[in-house]
Amino acid sequence: MRRRQRGWVGLVAILIALLIVAWLSMDALKQYGLGPTVKPVPAAERARGPGVGVTESSPDITTATPAPLEALQRARGVESMVKQQAAENAKRIDDATR
Repeated sequence: MRRRQRGWVGLVAILIALLIVAWLSMDALKQYGLGPTVKPVPAAERARGPGVGVTESSPDITTATPAPLEALQRARGVESMVKQQAAENAKRIDDATR
């Protein structure tokens, strides 16, 4: 009788181990911000129903956040450096082909 049930005990042990791993990974994913986040719904919204009386406006996507001045200056510096290196490479190639 025991020999026939030995496989079931192993299967149950594997399922318990799988449940533990799933539970731990769910907590870890939530800590990393990758897991599903469930926000509690206020009772007033649950009673109202979906889409009824929504007062929030959609975000305005036509406005852009201005870039920091320091980042623009660094970008201009990189641009000028790339242009200077391109000019030097073009001069070097022209001198080599003559």
